Amino acid sequence: MKNNGAFYALIFLFCYSTLSFGQDFSYHSLQGRVLSADDDVSATHVLNISASKAAITDAEGFFTITAKLYDTLIFSAIQFKTKQLVVSQDMLSSKSIFVTLEASLTELDEVIVMPYNLTGELKRDMNAMQVGPVVTASTLGLPNSNVKVMPQSDRQLYSAQNGGSILKVLNAITGETKRLKEFAAEQRKYRRTELIRDAYHDTLFVKQLKIPEEKIDDFMYFCEVDADFARTNVNDKLRLWEIMLVKSAAYRKNNALDTP
Repeated sequence: MKNNGAFYALIFLFCYSTLSFGQDFSYHSLQGRVLSADDDVSATHVLNISASKAAITDAEGFFTITAKLYDTLIFSAIQFKTKQLVVSQDMLSSKSIFVTLEASLTELDEVIVMPYNLTGELKRDMNAMQVGPVVTASTLGLPNSNVKVMPQSDRQLYSAQNGGSILKVLNAITGETKRLKEFAAEQRKYRRTELIRDAYHDTLFVKQLKIPEEKIDDFMYFCEVDADFARTNVNDKLRLWEIMLVKSAAYRKNNALDTP
């Protein structure tokens, strides 16, 4: 019996060691994609809580994260139910993960509003109220809370350049990457021009620059092609106004706006 016990123990140890050595416990860079039937999958947090790694999805839901066998991945976003996934050997072999998330339905319970002895005087009531600290992703310590969400044009470009080697080559061959680069650059220029316009009230354009209100957008695009205007910091409001003063005279002349 003792010999049989030792024999079975050896067989068990052999099988266990064979299984263990057959598994890969090294770290790999996994590419994946988050999918959903209804919602935008961009900016979904992907957390490897086993290795303290984190990533965030692009506009199309693509992401890349470092993981090893049996690591636990958490997929989290406000609009989705949190999903947990354990890295398997199949995932490591294919180096890819596809995850479908379910929309999170937020339902509020019945709310009863109490007067709490409000006086109707805003200043007095505000001083009497006990307001806690503002809750944000940063104050909660959420991963990537300070990451600025890219505009859609920049996210499309990022997806074209980082959606996998095959997609990257195809986009380069077809010219899609070049087109997206040009489109993203134009959108950044457009957002900058809109930001500058919003810094000045329309009456300043009409009264000071003598630009009709319906022509303001066209005038801003006229300024946009000026090299001095394009390289001036958007926060330098005085310099921008000086440039627009000069450009307004040229714009009025080109469009015969000073003609009675």
